[in-house]
Amino acid sequence: MSRIGKSPVNLPAGVTLNVSPSNEVTVKGPKGELKRAVDRDIKIETKDGVVVVSRPTDQIRHRALHGLYRALISNMVKGVSEGFVKQLELVGVGYRASNQGQLLDLSLGYSHNILVEIPEELKVKTETVKGQNPKIILEGIDNQLLGEVAAKIRSLRKPEPYQGKGVRYSDEVVRRKAGKTAGK
Repeated sequence: MSRIGKSPVNLPAGVTLNVSPSNEVTVKGPKGELKRAVDRDIKIETKDGVVVVSRPTDQIRHRALHGLYRALISNMVKGVSEGFVKQLELVGVGYRASNQGQLLDLSLGYSHNILVEIPEELKVKTETVKGQNPKIILEGIDNQLLGEVAAKIRSLRKPEPYQGKGVRYSDEVVRRKAGKTAGK
């Protein structure tokens, strides 16, 4: 049996989980509401504040979906109760970030500034402290959407291995390479 799939998901206080007959899971909590369609073979049961995900057989497909949906439901529960946060750092001379509402304005060394529209479900905040790299802070309840938007912003100028310049996650470690002069 799947090690991830068989572990139950605890529902914190104030979080409710409903499963419709068409196998759509709705999780409501203090931060909002999330919905997700679940494969019809996977069974989801709620008992005494604990969610248990089970599968009908040991087929490869069912085993794969078992752990997947348990992890997705766990992320939904965590999102509506605590929320998710991703921080990005801009490393490079002259790299700047600012936002006006949901519009993110990035200066990443190109001839023009890059404007990124952030979805309404997410909150964006920028910080610029003297002596530190500018930061972009993204917050939201949907972990998948948050990860996609953060990856899209990072892809605008990926960190390069020689000088380390670019947009990176705040906890990311960039492997540095020696330049041409290192061999002499």
